[in-house]
Amino acid sequence: MNNHVPFLDLVTPHINDEEALLSVCREALRTGRFIGGPAVEEFERSFAAFTDAKYCVGVGSGTDALRFALIAAGIRSEDIVVTVSNTFIATTEAISQAGARPMFIDIDPRTCNMDPERLQKFLSADCETDPGTGDTVHRKTGRRVSGVIPVHLYGQTADMDAIRDIAGRHRLTVIEDACQAHGAEYFSKSDGRWRKAGSMGTAAAFSFYPGKNLGACGEAGAVTTNDEAIADTIRMLRDHGQAKKYIHAMEGYNGRLDAIQAGFLQIKLRRLPAWNEQRRRHADRYAHLLRDIEDVTLPYEPEWSRGVYHLYVIRTRERDALQKFLLERNIVTGLHYPIPLHLQEAYAGYGFSAGDFPEAEAASREILSLPMFPGLTEEQQNLVVDAIRSFPFFCHAGSESLRPGAVSPQVVVGGAAGVSSQGAG
Repeated sequence: MNNHVPFLDLVTPHINDEEALLSVCREALRTGRFIGGPAVEEFERSFAAFTDAKYCVGVGSGTDALRFALIAAGIRSEDIVVTVSNTFIATTEAISQAGARPMFIDIDPRTCNMDPERLQKFLSADCETDPGTGDTVHRKTGRRVSGVIPVHLYGQTADMDAIRDIAGRHRLTVIEDACQAHGAEYFSKSDGRWRKAGSMGTAAAFSFYPGKNLGACGEAGAVTTNDEAIADTIRMLRDHGQAKKYIHAMEGYNGRLDAIQAGFLQIKLRRLPAWNEQRRRHADRYAHLLRDIEDVTLPYEPEWSRGVYHLYVIRTRERDALQKFLLERNIVTGLHYPIPLHLQEAYAGYGFSAGDFPEAEAASREILSLPMFPGLTEEQQNLVVDAIRSFPFFCHAGSESLRPGAVSPQVVVGGAAGVSSQGAG
């Protein structure tokens, strides 16, 4: 048995679809259509349908998607856009590159997503309404607060009903950072139905970085929206501000989606529902096998959420020692993310300090991402679980049998259970 357990597997899915993927390359070589064209348009239609959005615009990366969404939605220079600190820096890069300033609020420690109560507290305590314009203004800086970016972290949606309600009362534009949430769902009581990530804000950004649930074979991204004007603006922004060749309505960017990447994504999109279901099964099995370890906090999924487990993230105060322990046993894990953005050197000039966002800071010290990918086998998962259960610093709630064949110096397990089977980029 191979005792190495990778953090993710980017090889097997591509080998399985190798001939279909190569056919995309052949089509591009034979037609000379490398940028835009039918392949991009077909994927845009398919992904819009997948997310239950009216429009999808393919772009060069998830960072492009978020930046273009902010600009097209009317975020102005010097505005404040509120988001969370425990995300990849692309979230805040997009804000600052759109000319605005990121402002952080703390997270719900159970989900690690934006805490609506803290959002409301920030808008009530630190901001006021301009009597002339009706805009929300940050008291300390005098800047307009015009947007909020909830990050659907680890593949689970933020509490969008509460966030949209608060944003509506304060005239904020909601842009979803769905870069880790391809196919995630949220039950909206206000809408009376399940909603897909990417269909609930004014616009949403997706990354197709190779390690995502839906990943390209290189860089790629997309914006989804139900607003035709925003979609049209993003189409110009991605192509140097031109709606027609050499006719520039605005200054834009070079943020186009390659036809080859779009073709790859079109093929892989067909498999995404099955891949997401495999991830959910792996997550259920992890939760069952690790449920009695008192020193480990497992992911929390509210009843209104159907996550797609881009990452399976546990929390433990013994994180660093556990990660080292697992690596010594050839089990690769990840940290998403070890330093909150408000404490990064890149934002040293913003005046944030340790202790400003205690929940995000606590999470950064305790989070550990376990191996998670569709092709993760029971054998690989058993190796991960057995290693965690043998970690000498952990206490177990009891000796209830969990699965056959486990090897652990601390517990004896038996019985049956289980299922066969990286912010923006």
